[in-house]
Amino acid sequence: MEEKFDLAVIGAGPGGYTAAIKAAKSGLKTVLIENREIGGTCLNRGCIPTKTLMHSAHLYYEAAGFEKFGIGISGLSYDIKKIQDRKEEVVKKLREGIRGLIKANKITFINGTASVKGQGALVITRERGALSDEEAKREEISTDKILIATGSRPYLPGIRGIHGSHVVTSDELLERRDGLYKKLLIIGGGVVGIEFATIYREFGCEVEILEAADRILPAMDKEVSQSVAMNLKKKGIKIHTGSRVMKITEKDNLNSETERDGLGCETKKNGLSCEYEEGTGGLSRHAGSPGQEKAKAVTAKTITADGILVSAGRMANTEDLFEPGFSVDMDGDKIKVDSDFETSIKGIYAIGDVIKGTQLAHGAAAQGIAAVENMCNLPLTVNLDVIPSCIYTSPEVAVVGLSEEEAVARDYAVRTGKYPMSGNAKAVLSMDERSYVKVISDSATGKLLGAQVICARATDMIGEFTAAIVNGLTVKDMTAVIRPHPTYNEAVTEAVEDMEGMAIHLMPNRR
Repeated sequence: MEEKFDLAVIGAGPGGYTAAIKAAKSGLKTVLIENREIGGTCLNRGCIPTKTLMHSAHLYYEAAGFEKFGIGISGLSYDIKKIQDRKEEVVKKLREGIRGLIKANKITFINGTASVKGQGALVITRERGALSDEEAKREEISTDKILIATGSRPYLPGIRGIHGSHVVTSDELLERRDGLYKKLLIIGGGVVGIEFATIYREFGCEVEILEAADRILPAMDKEVSQSVAMNLKKKGIKIHTGSRVMKITEKDNLNSETERDGLGCETKKNGLSCEYEEGTGGLSRHAGSPGQEKAKAVTAKTITADGILVSAGRMANTEDLFEPGFSVDMDGDKIKVDSDFETSIKGIYAIGDVIKGTQLAHGAAAQGIAAVENMCNLPLTVNLDVIPSCIYTSPEVAVVGLSEEEAVARDYAVRTGKYPMSGNAKAVLSMDERSYVKVISDSATGKLLGAQVICARATDMIGEFTAAIVNGLTVKDMTAVIRPHPTYNEAVTEAVEDMEGMAIHLMPNRR
């Protein structure tokens, strides 16, 4: 391709396509290269398909309890193939929307694999498909700047038997059309594992979770972790923490006839066996990690299951990204960047899951905007210090800013306010699960530092707290807002008022 570009973006996920559109709108002649589907992991193998399946699971779970709302349903069932069909329709619709935006912004799109040859030089291998051998040959692209946004893929730790039949990652589990596993074992109690546990349990399947740390969601505030664990256990999900997987084996006669119950769950008379050590006390989730010592007695145990989901983290897609003889500074599988997202080679940038930091679609999109603004010498429009995190369990979980522990560690004069949703009218009439809103502020300035929301619609509510922290709003600013009744959002008022002991719908503290 003889045409020269101002910017070449490698990867059309949320970070890549957002950056490409921002660049085009900023006057840069832009090319976007993607070797799979437009939308990246988030749209095709992550956020959107997972939440689409979860929406169906939530509806089924709620419908099973409609009698408590005075509604009777007979013959309730679900069809996993139709649910998958709907998921694919949603993904296709959103994918076509992004494709339309790319075309409307006059961005050149190439379906192929890009590797970086040097400053301003890419090598493209077109996806063969219907192309001839001649058309699929490597070609070079010349560009002033390069932005790497190739994302990540599921990580598979070195566990014996991990490549066996019915041991899957989230990618494969999202594509299953032959029924759900009647019993699903999940290795990893992070966000991905927790969300799939919720989906499978709400569809009526048996679920167990193995987590190496001493609690699930170890990267989140301890109180959030405990609340989520209680809600999962209340639904019947078994959780084993401080546990390290040793090996996975297929039991005898694995090829025996598949059984399927009336709910679309499937099992085999003989399935998988997972051996693990319990009591490892927060050891590395990867078996055989050096330099780790057991703090207490370890017990060897076994769990049997029909399917095993491995959700032990993700690794950056940087393999074969650079042509032989050329590279940028790396930190393991991650690309090193400076505060402008520029690598060790001038004119080459990287964002999203290929660099250290948050692994969130909206975080990558914001970084893409910031990287383009940096390379164009434009003023930054996004505050990258305040990025909300969401978990789509039931109830939902959303956090932003500092936790109470983090704020104390940074020597803030911490003040907190908390409101249990058991007093919120919308939560009560909707019969929502155990939930609350907690707010953290700096008592010296009154400014909000962080918030944790566990309730229905939490992932929608967290935006208000994010805006408040970014704009330096105080507790007084937050209490000045009139929030409509009845809404979940009323709990925001109660939580911030509680910092001053003035919450209307909370019993006063005993003196």
